[in-house]
Amino acid sequence: MEIAVIGSEEFTLGFRLAGIRRVFVANADNYQDLMLEAMAQPTIGILAVDAGDLVNLSHVVRQRVMDSIQPVVVPVGGDESDLREKVKRAIGVDLYKTEDE
Repeated sequence: MEIAVIGSEEFTLGFRLAGIRRVFVANADNYQDLMLEAMAQPTIGILAVDAGDLVNLSHVVRQRVMDSIQPVVVPVGGDESDLREKVKRAIGVDLYKTEDE
């Protein structure tokens, strides 16, 4: 399984420097098309996206993306609870849980 990233040139640059090879450079006009293309790739296991770019998706596509298990879509730069729920859903364990909870 591969890790991929979708977003602006600036957003994807750090991922490229970290060695991520599957990069989809998108703007507001083609974001939804590229998202659907990336979601259809069977070799992508994790898809990192800029949380702010999710507004470029229709409500139906956004819900599909957020509920996706293959690939797991990880919004970067958003609310920490979003990431917590994604990890919990993907691996079945709440890694953030403390003794107080």
